[in-house]
Amino acid sequence: MEKINWHHLFGWTLTDYFTGSNYKVEIEKDLSTKPQLLDVLLIEKTDGKPLLTLPDGLDNLSAHNLVTYKSLQEPLDTLTLLELSGHYINYRKWLDFKGWKELPADSFRLYAVSTRYPRKLLKQEFNSTFKECHQGVYEVVWGSHTIRILALNQMSKQAQNAIWQFFSGTYDGFKFGDSHYQWRNPNAKMLLNTLYQLYLEEGIVMSYTFEEAIQHHTTAFLNSLTPEERLRGLPAAQVVKQFSPKEVFEQFSPKEVFEQFSPQDVVKQFSPKEVFEQFSPKEILTGLPPDVMAELLATLSRNKKD
Repeated sequence: MEKINWHHLFGWTLTDYFTGSNYKVEIEKDLSTKPQLLDVLLIEKTDGKPLLTLPDGLDNLSAHNLVTYKSLQEPLDTLTLLELSGHYINYRKWLDFKGWKELPADSFRLYAVSTRYPRKLLKQEFNSTFKECHQGVYEVVWGSHTIRILALNQMSKQAQNAIWQFFSGTYDGFKFGDSHYQWRNPNAKMLLNTLYQLYLEEGIVMSYTFEEAIQHHTTAFLNSLTPEERLRGLPAAQVVKQFSPKEVFEQFSPKEVFEQFSPQDVVKQFSPKEVFEQFSPKEILTGLPPDVMAELLATLSRNKKD
């Protein structure tokens, strides 16, 4: 089984964020005849509901938005920007091979997202030429176009940045994201289990155990399912074992219960005294055959004489 990595999780989480909006998300978009995969492609749609609030740094989305992502141990450097520029040219050609040069530049945006602040890139390579838009968001001019750089570990802990906090590289950020991010697709929340495990592999100290994280998010996931979805695939015997006989029988009328058994099977579960206590003397006598009735009367007559 292929190992899930940071790039997959980053793309899948953005997919959840833009669910139902006027943007669709494509992950690891192949833009060439040879594999050259772009991490995330955000494309504006003609349908869907525009998002009223966007995460910091994505406030200038256009029709076509190319996103590259670098995780905790990956550097965001000039080679990254060069690769992103290559994706940009390939994508324009992919859209219109003959007229790609005439496509309007303002229909495209380039984003380089990094878990860590790319100090070397900004301080050494661009020195004082980069622009700080606001906390955690920077812009650099690369050739004829502008690349927006997002440093996730610098993003402010505000509700609109909850999605960024998942990938901030800190436990506090992860916890903030978990508390504030509103999942569009409840099933997607299971991604957090894998994200939590990746943090452990990176050596990030988390204040609760993996088992606790699994329990927390699994419970939330199960709560999002309908009863039918929860029980699908489970044999009836396994389901019934989770309840006491009293809890099971309370879900049915007496008639529904007794219809599942023969009279003999039912009576065997009780003593004769318990059985007869459920009926009046008249009800008991009415159900007896004539010969049994005669024998019973004879017995009662003898007992009375004695």
